[in-house]
Amino acid sequence: MKWAVVGFFVLSILHIHFRGKVRLPFGRQLFDHSSFMAPINIFMHLFSKVPSTPYIPVGEFPELAPLQQNWQVIRAEAEHLVSLQKIKAAEKNDDAGFNSFFKTGWKRFYLKWYDASHPSAERLCPETYKLLQSIPSVKAAMFAELPPGGKLNKHRDPFAGSLRYHLGLATPNDDRCFIEVDGQRYSWRDGQGVIFDETYIHWATNGSESDRIILFCDVERPMRFGWMQAINRWLGRTMMTAASSPNEAGDQTGLVSKLFRISYHMGQYRRRYKAWNKTAYKLTKYALIVGIAALVYWI
Repeated sequence: MKWAVVGFFVLSILHIHFRGKVRLPFGRQLFDHSSFMAPINIFMHLFSKVPSTPYIPVGEFPELAPLQQNWQVIRAEAEHLVSLQKIKAAEKNDDAGFNSFFKTGWKRFYLKWYDASHPSAERLCPETYKLLQSIPSVKAAMFAELPPGGKLNKHRDPFAGSLRYHLGLATPNDDRCFIEVDGQRYSWRDGQGVIFDETYIHWATNGSESDRIILFCDVERPMRFGWMQAINRWLGRTMMTAASSPNEAGDQTGLVSKLFRISYHMGQYRRRYKAWNKTAYKLTKYALIVGIAALVYWI
């Protein structure tokens, strides 16, 4: 039985790794967060109603039309937030999902995050908030800013229960500012939307001289069967809500993000150890991983 579980886990990781044309180095993929979610994601991909392609036509999601129709209203609220300096990095290292992005200048303002509460969004962006609340399939949303010279390195998102929707608001309208999903590039344009599968390897850069602001949404992945849709909804509600992060005081901080704040500060010692001796750091890291795997197996 244990070997069957181990075998399925390895099979799931291989499925994630070989899905698509672009891959992470296998050593990195093995310990990437998407590998820990691989046993769940293999079922998400298997029962998905949408095609297994990097990009999905926006027309497949007609419920998103009101967002595109009201993009100028949404843009006005985003630009107001920029003037207030509200689109920003997490101030207390309590954003578990996007912490690594802040290093390259990426910023965000949460408008919706699964079942978490963000009163700041309703107060500061009432029209956008109302639009998003009227679309149940949009599980999460934020304004995302990528400044000139900003770059997000190659990665894949860990949970396959959603698809990513980007709506251009105030963009450079320049091909030097783009996202690449499984080797296919898309350049943002004001008022235009795009949907892609974020479990493919993707990265983004702004090589222009202008800022880029988009509406960034997680849209629930349509599943072939109602029971699988219910499971997907439950997983999103439980796991993803726990990763909620605040815009400001009064917004909800999920348990995962609270724990991440603690681990981030503990990580200062890990980073000092790595800077002191990278070889010793790697040996210690792999020894701990093998030890934990062995412990789990024997239990």
